Amino acid sequence: MGKDITINIDGKEVQTQEGEFILNAARANDIFIPAICYLTRCSPTLACRICLVEADGKQVYACNAKSKDGMNITTSTENIEKEKRAIMEVYDVNHPLQCGVCDQSGECELQNYTLEIGVDSQNYAIKDVHRPSHDWGHIHYDPGLCIVCERCTTVCKDMIGDNSLKTIKRGADALNAEYKESMPKDAYAMWNKLNKSLIGLTNGTDVLDCTSCGECAAVCPVGALVDSHFMYKSNAWELKQIPATCGHCSAGCQITYDVKATSIENPEEKIYRVMNEWNFVSLCGAGRYGFDYQNAGVTKDEDAFNNAVEAFKKADTIEFTSTITNEEAYLLQRLKEKLGVKLVNNEAKAFQSFLNNYSEVSGTALYGSDLKEAMNSNFVISVGTAIKSDNPNARYSLNNSMTVNKGAGIYFHPVKDVVVEGLAKGMMSVTHAPLQEEAVLYLILDLFANKSKLPSNVVDYLASFHSTKTVTVTETIKEKVIEIVKEMKVNEETGEEEEIEVEKSKMVPKKVSKKVKVDDNKLLEIIGADEKFMEDLEKNLKKKDSFSLLVGADLYNHPNSKNIARLVALIEKYSEFKLTMIPTLTNTLGVALICELDDEKGSYSVGYNTNGNFTLSALGDGDLDMPALNQQEGTLTSINKRVNPTNAALSYGGYELNDIANALGLESENIIDYTVQLASKAGFKAEKFDNLPNHYENDGTEVRGYLLDNVTVSTNDNEDVEKYADDKLEGSIIYLVNPVRQFSEFTNKTTELDEVSGLYMSEEFLSKSDFNEGDSVKVKNEQGELVVTVVSDNKIAGNIACLPTFDSKINSEVLFSGYRFATASIEKV
Repeated sequence: MGKDITINIDGKEVQTQEGEFILNAARANDIFIPAICYLTRCSPTLACRICLVEADGKQVYACNAKSKDGMNITTSTENIEKEKRAIMEVYDVNHPLQCGVCDQSGECELQNYTLEIGVDSQNYAIKDVHRPSHDWGHIHYDPGLCIVCERCTTVCKDMIGDNSLKTIKRGADALNAEYKESMPKDAYAMWNKLNKSLIGLTNGTDVLDCTSCGECAAVCPVGALVDSHFMYKSNAWELKQIPATCGHCSAGCQITYDVKATSIENPEEKIYRVMNEWNFVSLCGAGRYGFDYQNAGVTKDEDAFNNAVEAFKKADTIEFTSTITNEEAYLLQRLKEKLGVKLVNNEAKAFQSFLNNYSEVSGTALYGSDLKEAMNSNFVISVGTAIKSDNPNARYSLNNSMTVNKGAGIYFHPVKDVVVEGLAKGMMSVTHAPLQEEAVLYLILDLFANKSKLPSNVVDYLASFHSTKTVTVTETIKEKVIEIVKEMKVNEETGEEEEIEVEKSKMVPKKVSKKVKVDDNKLLEIIGADEKFMEDLEKNLKKKDSFSLLVGADLYNHPNSKNIARLVALIEKYSEFKLTMIPTLTNTLGVALICELDDEKGSYSVGYNTNGNFTLSALGDGDLDMPALNQQEGTLTSINKRVNPTNAALSYGGYELNDIANALGLESENIIDYTVQLASKAGFKAEKFDNLPNHYENDGTEVRGYLLDNVTVSTNDNEDVEKYADDKLEGSIIYLVNPVRQFSEFTNKTTELDEVSGLYMSEEFLSKSDFNEGDSVKVKNEQGELVVTVVSDNKIAGNIACLPTFDSKINSEVLFSGYRFATASIEKV
């Protein structure tokens, strides 16, 4: 985006940036310009043409016309109003009059714009064609209601990166030729396109094969695309919207739970759907469909409560997961201090240690960037994360950077990911061996760091990977060739035509071989980069000026995680890359900042959402029930370092952690009374829960909770790094990772997320093995063994099998010693 400029819209001076679309500038300043097809954060499609404005006397489309300093814009003229009226009449042609039973009725943009523009009669008509509906699994498509605005195809391509939808031929009759002369020009062009098109699937089948995020249905302005589970369940105006924060991964997405009574007979409220501010945030399938994980039907069991209090008095350890609020984490820390117990949370401890080791070099408590900045970059590198499933919004940011910003990027990971590789032409993918993440980071430092500022010992070490080698290269040169040709020419003396020989020269291509000395970077060989890596990188870096680095959980438990954390800090400090770390679970960042975590547990533990000698569980399977996150008030700390509020969508009748804390001497009426006390922990602020906002402004500004302060920490000026340990896992390798749409036992509990658990193998893996989908196999190594079912996964490739953690029936962690990769034998049972 360019410099700050001033434009004039309908007599109002508006501040914006040079190159910003007129529509976005208007929205940011609360000026209404109708637009049906355009989505913020995505490319304009010009499908609806209703955003017509006049800019400096010329009629343009506000969604793709860019602002220029001093531009004078008029949103309404006589001709523009004629066009808008005709466009809306065309959209209403043959649109079924079934608003009474349509799921979108009451929040339908076709209804809104038809009324806004005042369409009260119809001047156009054409014979309709048969358009049968399609059941696409989690999505239902009714072409009879579709206005082909292309929002669904656009968000699927530009935001999500699945590229699963496209426009296809409708098979309708051509428009009557007289309409071209009698209709307003843009209305005719729009209708002509609409009349030819429907939405179909890019795979050419009637089976939707995607990552099942449901964003296409969320952005649909009419009732054409609807979440299958919501069809004919409720009118929009009957639902009460509860603002909240998604509780499944560390993205911390803004959501609303839409609730109402279960039935006439049962007044207990039920969540019917989850909605999002889709112009500004995109949800994954877990966030959209994994909403009914509440701990239902719980009443206060006084005996179990008293047993819990006694268990806390007896315990020397509290074990817990990061699927809790900041306030609960704060209470656990207070209980640690009061009772003298250990706090054990292995995944949060690994992240906490990684942050501390990073801080020794960076001088800040937190990484400096976030996913929004990654989205706005035009070159993004991902290291150490299965980005598609670890944090879907990180993947969306990567995709949006490449599609909308015409960016490029590199995905370094041992597991080949066909979804990530298919995001865009500029997506480079390097499949390295497990344990070589350290070498990848040395390569990034070598290629991108400012070596004039990098510590000299680090520069010298990077230089040790380089040597020169002589290679033979073939190049094409132009060579001048003289040839003698015969031509007919008239003899001036005799006047007769005769044949003569003429010399002619021309440049012809010639291939020559020569030997040249080139740089040989051993790091490229170590990580298995192909011969074209540097050539492709040079091409992809052209015109790139904003860089982001995303790192994830493979690094936090890496055997050399301390050195890796220091390398990550050096890259951020001495290159142009802006760094974002992906916390592993819902509130891992909050827990890591709030709690003083211990390495080892003692002899008697209380477990919170994990097994202990006495277990508190929001899953309903422990010794004392606890509320799930959709039944709580509190805050969650997101990957974007924002402390976001979440509200209880559903009631809860049992005891809460705060009740136990009060019984142990920590007095507070409500757990959210502790929100303001979070300020005692570095980076948090003294904000009351009820004062925390949770919305977006029209210009996309996030007004949710507050941003953590990135606290400065002392360093010892030691920026040394260890030498690369030339280790790699080889043989039969397994990876601890969840499939798309599953994050934990809570997502596994929901009714709409029905992924099968087991050992996930790529189609390539299965084709080369003796295994078939559905086989029972024993997976065994020196750590332990388990028996699981083989599941075919067409979203990965290569020969690394994946074990999930979302199913408590599979004790996947028994095979791993921290690091997410391990070797194991796999045999049929």
